[in-house]
Amino acid sequence: MLSTFFNPLTLTPGDASSRATPLITEMRAQIEALSAKQTAIEAVFGLHKAGPSRLEIFHGYVGVFVVAFLTTLLLTPVMRRIALTYGVIDRPTEARKIHKTPTPYLGGVAVYFGIILAAIFTYTAPLHGLVDFHATEHVVKRIGLAGGLSIWILVGMTAIMACGLWDDIKGIHPRTKIAGMLFAAAALATQDIGVRVAAGVILPAAKALGIGPNQMTGFTTRMVDGLETVLVIIPMPGGGGVSFDIVYWVGTAVIAIFVLGACNASNLIDGLDGLSSGVTAIANVGLLAIALTMASSDDGVLDGARIVLCLGVLGACLGFLPYNFNPANIFLGDAGSLLLGFCTIVIVLTLGDTGRTDLVLAGLIIYLIPIIDTSLAIVRRKLAGKSISDADDQHLHHMLKRALGVKGAVLALYGIAAGFAILGVTLSEGRARVTYALTLVFVAFIGVTAFKIARRNQELQARDPAFAPPAAPRSISGPSAPTQPTDPKGSKAA
Repeated sequence: MLSTFFNPLTLTPGDASSRATPLITEMRAQIEALSAKQTAIEAVFGLHKAGPSRLEIFHGYVGVFVVAFLTTLLLTPVMRRIALTYGVIDRPTEARKIHKTPTPYLGGVAVYFGIILAAIFTYTAPLHGLVDFHATEHVVKRIGLAGGLSIWILVGMTAIMACGLWDDIKGIHPRTKIAGMLFAAAALATQDIGVRVAAGVILPAAKALGIGPNQMTGFTTRMVDGLETVLVIIPMPGGGGVSFDIVYWVGTAVIAIFVLGACNASNLIDGLDGLSSGVTAIANVGLLAIALTMASSDDGVLDGARIVLCLGVLGACLGFLPYNFNPANIFLGDAGSLLLGFCTIVIVLTLGDTGRTDLVLAGLIIYLIPIIDTSLAIVRRKLAGKSISDADDQHLHHMLKRALGVKGAVLALYGIAAGFAILGVTLSEGRARVTYALTLVFVAFIGVTAFKIARRNQELQARDPAFAPPAAPRSISGPSAPTQPTDPKGSKAA
């Protein structure tokens, strides 16, 4: 047939047309099938035909990193001088304290201004033209300029930093600090930042239970603001009904839990010079890799804000780290450790803005060191019959410090943090089974080793009271009581 088709002398024009049409139709069908297969492959492996590359997007936003880095680098010595002038100093009054000389706080204030000025830099991009926002088809309806952070994220950051600063200077009741964290979480929920995290679990569960659309009462699925959600419609006397968005309210509860957990986890690992700022910087490198991939595929309205916050936190951490690495001459204080935990968990929450719960899990894996350490502390103290707010010297960094020294422990935890960052990025690329298996192995190894060392220390303390550390005058989440008239904060939580 092919020889006949390509020989015009043997066919009349009508015959050629009649025989060519089926072949052309078949070829078109094959091309469409190949295109569909290519699209499926790209969806599985995270490849994208259209849109700018991740490197091109990074180049457009790199000015955000520079502003955050330089601001924090230049402002940290200023805050150190202010802390020394007004006596905002951590004096080593406990045996478990790593440092031996009084060290000023307020490093967190410099980190805060580094991130804030980086955000303002994006807001003023139309004036200076030094930020090239990536192309997007999504209309940003939330408060804040296109590609910039929502104002409500900045409000939450300010509330968190203010609570920590107040604690550093005067000391506040833990309930007041928790109230500040919940206020910051409510600010996120106001603009639906992180609310869609629950959608990736609730929607499949609703469909598995047979809940469908267009039901007038009870559970139903609906499209709200272009996004699918699950509603509970309660009929009212006289007609009509009241609806509750399950995804929204469950997502709001998730935000509150994540913010409380991350802020306290970040505060707990701030026990060695350079540890919290370094681990947070490494985590934000991994989160930035995911954020750039999402932006290259134009995932949603928060693509630009996610990149801005990653670069702002990364630049501020690296600007502060030279002063905070061992031997540190300034500490983050609660103002900084709580702030870094808040900013990092906000980035993790935004990964699920379009219902991608798998990406939220990837973000949690990236930030797993503080999560593991906090979980182990809670379990360890419960098994010992202590309050979870009681301070001790059995954290991961304490154990590594006894074996490797301060710098060795910090560098070891940097390496573990980098490993978790790689696992999280791998999960975001679609390698779920391998990533979950490796993460399970690493977490189990760390947990069992930590409990083994803690149990051995407890046995040593039981046999010889000389091994027991002195009682801590301040609990983890308890109020900060001044130890001297010139020491406004007393001792730092550990």
